[in-house]
Amino acid sequence: MRKFFKLFITSFLGFALLLTGIPLAGATAASGIKDLVIDLNVPQVTREVKDNTIQLNALNVYEDGHFKLASENLTWKSSNKNIAAVKDGAVTLSGHNGKTFISVSDGSYTDRIAIQFKGNQGEILVDKEMGSRYDLIGQAINKMSMEEKVGQMLMPDFRNWKGQNVTVMNDEIAALVKKYHLGGVILFRENTVTAAQTTKLVSAYQEAAEKYGLLVSVDQEGGIVTRLQFGTDFPGNMALGASRSEELAEKVGKAIGEELNAVGINMNFGPVLDVNNNPDNPVIGVRSFGEDPKLVAKLGNAYIKGLHDTGTAGAAKHFPGHGDTATDSHLGIPEVPHDMDRLKQVELYPFQQAMDAGIDAVMSAHVTFPKIDSTKAISKKDGTEIAIPGTLSHKVLTGLMREEMGFKGVIVTDAMNMQAISDHFGPVDAAVRAVKAGTDIVLMPVGLESVANGLYDAVNSGDISIERIDQSVERILTLKLNRGIVKAEVEKSLDEKIANAEKVARSAEHLQVEKEAAAKSITLVKNSGVLPLKAAAEDKIVVVGSSAPTLLAEVQKHHQNVTVINTAAPLSAANLAIAKSAKYIIVGTNTSTVSGRLPSASIMQLANQMIDQTDAAVIGVGLRNPYDIMAYPNADAYLTQYGTKNVSFEAAVNTIFGINKPTAKLPVTIFNQDGSVLYGFDHGLGF
Repeated sequence: MRKFFKLFITSFLGFALLLTGIPLAGATAASGIKDLVIDLNVPQVTREVKDNTIQLNALNVYEDGHFKLASENLTWKSSNKNIAAVKDGAVTLSGHNGKTFISVSDGSYTDRIAIQFKGNQGEILVDKEMGSRYDLIGQAINKMSMEEKVGQMLMPDFRNWKGQNVTVMNDEIAALVKKYHLGGVILFRENTVTAAQTTKLVSAYQEAAEKYGLLVSVDQEGGIVTRLQFGTDFPGNMALGASRSEELAEKVGKAIGEELNAVGINMNFGPVLDVNNNPDNPVIGVRSFGEDPKLVAKLGNAYIKGLHDTGTAGAAKHFPGHGDTATDSHLGIPEVPHDMDRLKQVELYPFQQAMDAGIDAVMSAHVTFPKIDSTKAISKKDGTEIAIPGTLSHKVLTGLMREEMGFKGVIVTDAMNMQAISDHFGPVDAAVRAVKAGTDIVLMPVGLESVANGLYDAVNSGDISIERIDQSVERILTLKLNRGIVKAEVEKSLDEKIANAEKVARSAEHLQVEKEAAAKSITLVKNSGVLPLKAAAEDKIVVVGSSAPTLLAEVQKHHQNVTVINTAAPLSAANLAIAKSAKYIIVGTNTSTVSGRLPSASIMQLANQMIDQTDAAVIGVGLRNPYDIMAYPNADAYLTQYGTKNVSFEAAVNTIFGINKPTAKLPVTIFNQDGSVLYGFDHGLGF
């Protein structure tokens, strides 16, 4: 049984005068280096304890304010090895009560920190040293130019360059990283082809950065939003919601973090904490854990813990909640009309829980919340009066998130190239509004040069105060120090990085987690005695509908007398004759929109033709959205798999044939076409 200890970090005043950063006698400081500091002594830095181990890093501090990870000629010592041992900054507690000082020296400078273990009280106390030498972040900000500060707040994408996918660094992009002092970049599927190639690209980005490590981010949610072409294809959030397993959510979060960390990606824009209580939602859907705020919060925090355990920064999205919307914010401005009482109970609840659990960052939504902020603006698209979306709202980002909910971490905008923002506000005005509202990172600005210059102009004119910029830079540098996103004096060799990345990606352990998540997510919604399928050798099975060839391949692993009809409705006479000769028909349906799941949709006409015009037992499989059965409720059996990765097809067909015993529950309510409940939240059958 794992023991959990509370970590308390305080400031330690005793003996501070002995450790002021003055070079040791007879030692000569390296050029430009003025001090050596243990990162946990920096006031803003916190550290998680994992398996009774605390990782400390030594930082070389330079005259110009920047800092790097020190690695050469370091000597780590513990004053009381009975309490804790230290090796390369990793402090391992023995389990004995008592106190020890952990010190580090490079022959020129020294620093130390006190760690006390109180096992009988379940506490680990860290006493930080005090003094101005530890104000690394403040000193760095004081020495930065205004342009360097603004650069920390910009996170563009370089998905393509001159019509080609960016898979290797080029001189032009490296020059932009330097010119605009970028604090981060975001990668997409076009940039991440193989583990080796991605590791080289990320390393090149970090090499291009001048002083501070880059936040290299990605949307690796799992399920339908999966950016690594070479990574493990974990089922998405709604699949995890169906499993009801915190342990599984933590495993998936950890495995995703390990694969990102191995290639050098240090920030994941996940998990999605939107509460998907609107079945008409075109953009969230299966990206959500479900419709219940407590389920979303519970699994979200488990996922976050797994991610954080790998040292990968997480970003909960899309604040204050994109779940109860029926408009895609990539295309227009959705609205959530609810008052604050309802928002606190539903939309805000998972975010508050994530903030309380220490989530690194929160991404804002391009969604309007008129009961929070009724401010209007004039659209640059058509001159009409429109509501201000959350990303640009001071009342949402500062008033609600910062002041009322107490979030101290980094706020990131959703992509600023989405039409909800770009069409109505314009790239520069939107960026200025977002920063004034309280955002720390402007994600994917449209036109890096114009947006950067627009922010410079806003600061120089006094429209944005330099103090406001400094607040964001402090939060960004705090995140970077907390997650070890700091340039190193001596980097690992590229060959070593690549070897590790190729070992971690799609490892046997991760593939096992993938299979477990898929198997535990399959939800048996309806079964009129058909499943598990016990087909005799002469019984014909026909497979039709969405992804029929993939379904066919899985069915053939269990039964040989299988025919596929890979066509839309209505079936030709010849194909209908084939269907009528079957004893069992498996229909795959894959929808993501309201129109797609209407009975009039082609795929749904096909499903109903199988039900109405054959004598076969019809088994429906909702490949993505669980709501598909709304259009063909008279199927003999129906199960849903929440995603279209191969592992989910395998798990669904294994369930049909009784190899996988279904245990999952619906994480959402499925309605009839008239709005009445067809299958309620928490419904799920077994056999």
